[in-house]
Amino acid sequence: MVTTPRSPAPLPSPPGGFPSAEQAARVSPARSRPGGPDEWRQIPWLQRLDEPDRERVCGELRVVQVAPGELLCRIGRPVTYWFGVIEGLLKMSTDGEVPITFTGVPAGGWFGEGTVLKMEPYRYNIQALRPSTVAGIPTATFHWLLDRSIGFNRFVMMQLNERLGQFIAAREIDRLANPDLRVARSLAALFHPVLYPGVGDWLRITQQELGYLVGLSRQRVNQALLALQAAGSIRVEYGGVRVLSLEGLRRYRPT
Repeated sequence: MVTTPRSPAPLPSPPGGFPSAEQAARVSPARSRPGGPDEWRQIPWLQRLDEPDRERVCGELRVVQVAPGELLCRIGRPVTYWFGVIEGLLKMSTDGEVPITFTGVPAGGWFGEGTVLKMEPYRYNIQALRPSTVAGIPTATFHWLLDRSIGFNRFVMMQLNERLGQFIAAREIDRLANPDLRVARSLAALFHPVLYPGVGDWLRITQQELGYLVGLSRQRVNQALLALQAAGSIRVEYGGVRVLSLEGLRRYRPT
């Protein structure tokens, strides 16, 4: 907790610990429900479809509420849906003696298209960091759209291209020793305007959630946020972070 008068109010942190992927419960498909107009309006690629295709997709879309710590996707499990975040924050990571977090997935982000294209088992875990609303379409519907919709194909191609750059950057972040740099690069990834169009310039996130993504303590994340705020790249606000210069986050260097 920062106590100096000039420091921003720390972001609130969720109570309790956070389960590892090995300990986490998996979301049951039986909990899902049909999607509705509120969810449809928040899906970036849906408006690219022709009306008949959009009607079919909306009829097959499912929505599920995921509690903090629950697994939506598990390493080794078969892929059945292509997922996107309507509201909340997810974490993409691997198991192992030293678990690796690839990225966070905030509102507006759709992920796993490479896995769906290849129809292979998941090679990563997807775990909720906070209560999240997640939508999904069956893999058969995904491939049906690829066969008939130019707009959908363009969206998927753009996703794959941007995702490649994101994972290259994630490998770089994983090797960074400076905590301020790790936080800066991880925050910049969460504000990606193409992959996560639902974020805009303000992201609801706690210091603890950011710590889970970056692999740092809440206290150390707070110090990094203060440094980034002093550099003019962000402003810490109650309940989240506002980006003032995305390019500044991407190019930040500690003084």
